[in-house]
Formats: sequence, structure tokens, C-alpha cells
Amino acid sequence: MFGFEVYQVVNFFGFVIGLAFGAIAQKKQFCFSGSIKDYILTKSTMRGSSVIVAMIVAIISTYVVSTLYEIDLQQTVYYKDNINYFSVILGGLMFGVGMMLSDGCSNRHLIKFAQGDINSLVVLVFLAIFAYATAKGLLGEVLSPITNNETLIHLSSYIGSVAMNIYFVVGVLILLLIFLVKRIKRIFSLWDGVLIGLLIAASWYVTAVIGEESMERVIELNGITFVYPTAKTMEFFTYYQISSLTFPICIVFGVLVGAYLMSKVNRKYSFGCTASMGQHKIKYNMIGGALMGTGGILAIGCTVGEGLTGMSTLAFASFLAIASIFASATVTALILNKKSKLPMCFIFEWKDNNIDYQI
Repeated sequence: MFGFEVYQVVNFFGFVIGLAFGAIAQKKQFCFSGSIKDYILTKSTMRGSSVIVAMIVAIISTYVVSTLYEIDLQQTVYYKDNINYFSVILGGLMFGVGMMLSDGCSNRHLIKFAQGDINSLVVLVFLAIFAYATAKGLLGEVLSPITNNETLIHLSSYIGSVAMNIYFVVGVLILLLIFLVKRIKRIFSLWDGVLIGLLIAASWYVTAVIGEESMERVIELNGITFVYPTAKTMEFFTYYQISSLTFPICIVFGVLVGAYLMSKVNRKYSFGCTASMGQHKIKYNMIGGALMGTGGILAIGCTVGEGLTGMSTLAFASFLAIASIFASATVTALILNKKSKLPMCFIFEWKDNNIDYQI
């Protein structure tokens, strides 16, 4: 293909998808954890509405792409054999706590680091270390009595790796969106959710359709996710001889570049706000990163990996994961807010409310 190997083309498109994701997320500060924080602190539903729109668009566009190109999404990791739903729930709960303690999920810290928050690098390093240790190292052995527990796997088998009904899921999400936006015309301002949702489907197309032609390397079926890819990016950066450049790693690089470039134009968010406010201590970054690294592996993904990519496949496991993340994140945020330790730098409000100021 144009003189390049297929895997190189796939990697290029991975970088482009990451570039677009990073630029969009930085421009609009797209954020799962931020949407929870917004509602608790100011009752704002704008960023939460963007997240719901992204989920709806990801599900519908992925369904269209998978139908047109006969992509078997049940071959993805979200439908793995002998799934342990208890492990998924535990991972989701850990991830939710970690993302509120550290003030952002995995993709959010990539954006924050790219736009100038050096504390996010601490989170990313700990996330990568603990993700790799859980997937390939000591923590994997420590957690094995849970992850490979025959009783828990047997109980999970009563449900099995099932897909949810697309009409039911999309219908519920649309009702939730209507509740959040209050005014239908506001939906037109949620373009970030639309574009990010489409990027999920684009990822499936690149890895499944273009990647299928690869004769040099096996291209795994991948969407957009950030926990394990962040760990693999660190491995590639520090010891590239044993780690190949892959589609997920290229997405991570793309997100960093895209967010950095956009931050040069969209300078409003280009600083380490929570660090300067003195509200976010380094221990929270370390603990939060560790919890997200381990939790993200157990839950088979992060907020984007499960909330968008996983949900786009309609996997029941993804619903359990994102529900667990949301539940523990909300409880953690409420506790932090009660202790006046829930940092916020900007108000994100609907334009028709005429509120747009810094705190």
C-alpha cells in the first residue's frame, strides 16, 4: 500500500486518530471524571452530555462499520473466554477511586501532561508501572487467586460473554442525554462527543479492515484504550528492542502530540492548575495512578477503553466495568468534596447560561 507495509499504514492511522482525539479532548476538555466533578461542584451537565453523545455515536457508528465490513466484534478482548465479572467489577471500582484521587482518568492525564501539568506525568508513570506489573509481573501473581478463581469464573459463566441489545442501550442513553441537556438545541454544541465517538468506529475499521491485509504482522482488533497501551508505550520508549511499535502505542503518541499542538492555540487550559492551587498532593497522584493501572487491567480497560470502545461492542462486561467506575468515582468525589479536596480550575457550563469563568 503506497510502498509501505500494511502494519506501517495501520500505525500511521493510529497516530492520526490519536492526534485527532488529543486535539479534540484538549479543545473541549473532554473528560469522564471531569463530568462527575462538574455535576457535584456546580451541577453542570455539559461535559457529561458530551460523554453520553460519544457513547451513542460510538455504538451506532461501530454497529454500522461492523455490519458493512463484517467485523466480528466478539473476537475482541471484551468477549474473552472464561471471563471473570467479579474481577471486572473490582477493577472498575479501583479505577474509579484512582481517577478521582489523581484528578483524571488515563486519557485525561495524557491531555493534562501535554498541556503543561507535570504532576500528570507522575500519574502516568505509576499507571504504566502498575498496569504492566498486573498484566505481566508480580501483581498478576498476587491477584491470581481472584482473577483466576475457578468459583468466580464459574459463577460468571452463568451469564457468559454476552452482547446487549443495541436498541435498548441506545434508547436508555438517549433518554439520559435528554435529561442532561434539558434544552434540545444544546445538543448541537456537543460536537466533541460526536467526533470522538466516530474515532472509535474509525479505529475498528483501521485494525479490522486495513489490518486484515497485513502479511508481515498480526494486527490485533483494537479500538481506543489507554491503560495497557500507556504501559507498552513506556516499554517501547525505554526498551524499544523488545517492543514493536503498534496501533495502540501510536494512538498514545498521537494523543500527546495532538493535545500539545492544540494547547498552543487553546492556551486557556495550558498550565498545571491543580498543582498551583495546592489542593492535589503528590501522594494522590501516585496512589491514583497505581489504582488506575491495576484497576484498568482487571476491568479490561479505562473510561475510554470500556466506556466508549468496549460499550461500542455492546459487551456486557463493558457495561459492568463503566458502571463500577462511575459508582466508585462518584462516591470518592463526594468524600473528597466533603473534605474540600476536590480540585477544580474551570467552570464548564452551557453557553446559554452565560457562565464561563475560572475558579
